[in-house]
Amino acid sequence: MSDVAAPFSSERTRTASRTDSWSTLLGLWRALRKNWILAVSVALATLMASIFFTLGQKKIYRAAGVVQIDPNPPRPLGNEIQAVVEMGASSYMNNREYYETQYKVLRSMHLATAVVRELGLQKDAAFLRNVPAGAHPAATEVPVEDAADELRRRLEIEPEKQSRFVTVAFEDADPTRAQRIVTAVIETYREQNLDNVLSSTTSAVDWLRGQLQTLKTELESSELALHTYKKEKNILSLSLDDQSNMLRGEMGKLNDLLTEARAKQEHLDARHAELAKVNGEDPSDLPARELLDSATLQYFREKYIEAVHNRDGLLAEGKGEEHPRVAHISSDIDVAKQAIQKEIKNIQGSVERDQRAIGQEVGGLRSMYNSANKRALELNLMEIEYNRLRRTKDNTEKLYSIIQERTKESDLTRMMRVNNIHVVDEPLLPKRASKPSIPVNLAAGLFGGLVLGVALELGREMIDRSIKAPDDLEHEINVPFLGLLPAVEGTHAHRNKRSRRRGAPKDDQPLEKPELVVHLDPTSGTAEAARAVRTNITFMSPDNPFRTLLVTSAAPVEGKTTVACCIAVAIAQAGERVVIVDCDMRRPRLHRVFDHPNSVGLTTVLLDIGRMDSALLPTEVPNLTVMPCGPIPPNPAELLHSETFGRVLDQLRQRFDRIVIDSPPVVPVTDAAVLSTRVDGTVFVVRAFQTSKDVARRAVRTIRAVGGTLVGAVLNGVNSNRPGYSYDYQYYYYRQGYSARRETENASDNKQAAPPAPPAN
Repeated sequence: MSDVAAPFSSERTRTASRTDSWSTLLGLWRALRKNWILAVSVALATLMASIFFTLGQKKIYRAAGVVQIDPNPPRPLGNEIQAVVEMGASSYMNNREYYETQYKVLRSMHLATAVVRELGLQKDAAFLRNVPAGAHPAATEVPVEDAADELRRRLEIEPEKQSRFVTVAFEDADPTRAQRIVTAVIETYREQNLDNVLSSTTSAVDWLRGQLQTLKTELESSELALHTYKKEKNILSLSLDDQSNMLRGEMGKLNDLLTEARAKQEHLDARHAELAKVNGEDPSDLPARELLDSATLQYFREKYIEAVHNRDGLLAEGKGEEHPRVAHISSDIDVAKQAIQKEIKNIQGSVERDQRAIGQEVGGLRSMYNSANKRALELNLMEIEYNRLRRTKDNTEKLYSIIQERTKESDLTRMMRVNNIHVVDEPLLPKRASKPSIPVNLAAGLFGGLVLGVALELGREMIDRSIKAPDDLEHEINVPFLGLLPAVEGTHAHRNKRSRRRGAPKDDQPLEKPELVVHLDPTSGTAEAARAVRTNITFMSPDNPFRTLLVTSAAPVEGKTTVACCIAVAIAQAGERVVIVDCDMRRPRLHRVFDHPNSVGLTTVLLDIGRMDSALLPTEVPNLTVMPCGPIPPNPAELLHSETFGRVLDQLRQRFDRIVIDSPPVVPVTDAAVLSTRVDGTVFVVRAFQTSKDVARRAVRTIRAVGGTLVGAVLNGVNSNRPGYSYDYQYYYYRQGYSARRETENASDNKQAAPPAPPAN
C-alpha cells in the first residue's frame, strides 16, 4: 500500500512546491505593480545620471597591435643543434605554461620600466595626467616605477583563443601617444626576448671557452701520464688484454705439462715400488710386469729354470751334488741367477733414474708455472693503474670534444639572432574614442536603475510589516478573508476613474457621516463592498447563521466602528431587524454617528435591565436600531463578563434578527476577548497598510485562546487607486446603482422596516 501511495505523495509535494513558487512570484509581481512608480522613477533618475556622467567623461582612445608568439622557433642549423636557451616550449604539454609566462612578461614591471625610460614618460606630464592632445599641463617628474605603474594600469594584454596571436592595447586621451606607447611596448618586448637569449648564450659561450681551455690542459696532462706509465712498466703498444690472453695461454700449457709430468712421476713411483718387491734369490718369481717385458731377463730366467729342472732331474736319478753333470748344471744355475739379479738391479736403477729425471721436470714446470702466475698478478695490478690513467684520459678527451662542439654551436646560434616573436599588425592611429561608450553606459544606467528600483521596491515591501492584501490575511494571519472596504475620508464613497467615466456622481461632495456611507450612497463601491462582506458572512455558516456578531480590531484607529456600521446597515438593507450595540465603554462613538445622546445606553441597562426600551434608539436606516454605550463605567471588563450582560444579549436575540457589537481593540484591553466568548462569531477588522502582521497575529491568538470563533477578517481602508486593488472594484461600477436599487426594492416588497421590539416582560 505504501508503494502505491508513495508516487501520489511525491506528486502532491511537487504540486505544493509549484504552488508556493507561483504564489511567491505572484506576490513579487503584485509588489512591483503597487510601487512601479518608485522603480520607474529610480530607473529614470539613474538613466539621467548616467547620461550626465557619460557626457562629462574624458574621451579615451585605444591603440592596439597584434603579436604572434611562436612556441617552436625556426632552427636554421637543424633540430640536432640545441640552443643554450630555448625561445619556445620544448613540448606540446608546455605550450600553455609558455604562453602564460609570455603574458606575464608583457605585463611585467621590467618591460614597463624599459618603455618608460625609452620614451621618457616619467617626465611626460600629459601622459601622467592622461590629458588630451593640445593640452599643456604643468611640467612634472615622477619616479620611473610610478610611471611604469601608470603604464601597466592602462595596458591591456588580450590573448586570442585558439591561436598564437596576442593583442597588445593601450588606452590614452591622446591617440598619437597611445599608438606610440603600444609600438614601444611591442618593440621592447621583441628586443628583450632576443636580448635575453643572446645574453644567456654569450654567457654560456664564455663559460664553455673557459672550460674548453681547462679540459685541454687536463687532457694533455692525462695523455703524458699514460705514456710515462707505459714506458716505466715496459708496456708495449700491444694492449694489456692481448698480453693477458697470451699469459693465460702460456699458463694453460704449463699447467697441462705439469699435470702430465706429475702423472708420469706417479707412474714411475708405482713401478719403483713394484720392483722393490722382487726377490732376487728366486729368479723364477718375477711378479713385476716390467721384468716380464725384459727380453734379457726373460732369456736368463728361462736358462735358470731349465738348469734347475735339469739338476732336479739328475738328482732324481740318484746322482749326487758332486756329480760332474750336476755340478756343471749348478754352475749354470749360479751364472743364470747372477745374470738375472744383475739385470734386475739394472732395471731398478733405470727406474730410479727416470724418477729423478721426472722429479726435476716437475720442479721445473712448477717453477715456470709459478713464475707465469706471478707475472699474471703483476699484470693485473699494472692493468688497474693503466686503466685508471686511460679512463681519465678518455673521459677528459670526451668532455673536451663535447665542450668544443657546444662552443661552436653556441657561437653559430648567437650569430644568427633568430626571434620567435613577430609583429602581425602594427598599431594604427585610432580614429574614434573607445570610451565612454554611450550605448553601453546608458544601457548599464537603465538596467542598474531598474535593478535598484526593483530592489528598493522589494526592500520596502519586506521592511513594511503591515497587512496590504487579502493574501496576507489568509497566509500570514491564517484568517478567512471576508472582503474589502475602500477608504472613506469624509467624502462620497470611493469611486474610481472608470466609474466616473460611466456617469457616476462626482466625488467632490462631502459626507457628513462616513460610517453611514452604505445608507447615504448605496450605489457606491463601498456599499457594494459592504454587501459583499455581508454575503460572505452569511455563507460562512449558511445552516447556523451568526446572529450575534462582534466587530473588533487589533489596535485603535483601524475603522472597526465604520466596518460595524457598514455591516449592520448592509444587513438591515436586506430586510432583517438589526441592532448595533456600542460595547466600547472606553471610547464610544455610535451615539455621535446616529445623532443620539449618550445619557442612556448599555451601561444603564446593565444597572437596570428594565430600562431596555429607553436604551434602544431608532436610526435613519430602516430596520436598524442602535444601543449607545451610555455613561462610561470604571470597570468595563467586569460588566461585560457579568451575568447581566448575558441576559441583555438574550433579550436582544428575542427582539432582533441580528446583533452587531462594536467593541474596543483586542491588544490594548481585554474587553474584546471577553465579548468574543459571548457571541456567535467575531469579525476581525484590519486596516490596510497600517495594521502590523505581528499585532494582528497576537490579536487572533488572543481570541482563539479564550475560545472565541473567528468568522473572518475585513481589510479596511483600501485605496482602490493603488496598484493591485483597482481591478477588484471595477465590477462595482459596471452597472452603477443596480445592485443597491434591487436590494432596496426587494426589501420593501418582502418586509417593511420593523420598529424596535417592545421590552420583554
